[in-house]
Amino acid sequence: MDLGLKNKRALVLGASRGLGAAIAQGLAKEGATVVAAARSRDKIEAWARDLPAGAGSVEAHELDLSDHAAIDDLADRLLADGGVDILVNNTGGPPPSTAVDARRSDWIANFETMAANIFHLTGRLLPAMRERKWGRILTVTSSGVEQPIPVLALSNGIRSAIVGWSKTLATEVARDGVTVNILMPGRIHTQRVVELDTAAASRSGKPVEEVSAAAAETIPMGRYGDPEEFANMAVFLASERASYVTGTKVRIDGGATRSV
Repeated sequence: MDLGLKNKRALVLGASRGLGAAIAQGLAKEGATVVAAARSRDKIEAWARDLPAGAGSVEAHELDLSDHAAIDDLADRLLADGGVDILVNNTGGPPPSTAVDARRSDWIANFETMAANIFHLTGRLLPAMRERKWGRILTVTSSGVEQPIPVLALSNGIRSAIVGWSKTLATEVARDGVTVNILMPGRIHTQRVVELDTAAASRSGKPVEEVSAAAAETIPMGRYGDPEEFANMAVFLASERASYVTGTKVRIDGGATRSV
């Protein structure tokens, strides 16, 4: 299937590792021109060197999503060159916390980085998509927006707000040929999940291998997902072929979420 991504221009946030890197690589392999942004430019350049011949170009850009001025600078640069066709909003997760223990300052700081700043960046890049009558906006959240995850109160709450924003935006821009969708990863084997398992092991006093094995047993497929499996869905939703899919939440979790 030709996904129609050749010569499309994509901005992928959080692209130095994990899900962001996998999505950026997947888009590049389909021929898209990718602007890969993250705090660690070196890590982006390292994986970009390993892309197969014929892949689209990758431009590594250093970006801290807590730096509002840097976000506007990136938007200015992209818009000066015509903007982007595809935007993948992907942010790091907040530290583990219970709802009882989360402080006001925790909520404000993490909402700024995880939500408010991507809302702002999307708003900057959206007009060019609407003018071209084509665009794809994907935002990576978590399965916790449907089935809240214990000790991840900050993530559950902030990412749920992002879902509300995404659905509202999808309705507003659908007639302009711009689709807006949410990707919900379950236990995908990334560094972030390793960090969460390590934190859980520390709290419980169990070996991290035991914690990971127990978590895998709760997944109907009996294993963690591979980042490439997650990225495959993202690449499809970013493509020409997904032109009638908008305002949705898509799970990539091996069946772990229990609700229908």
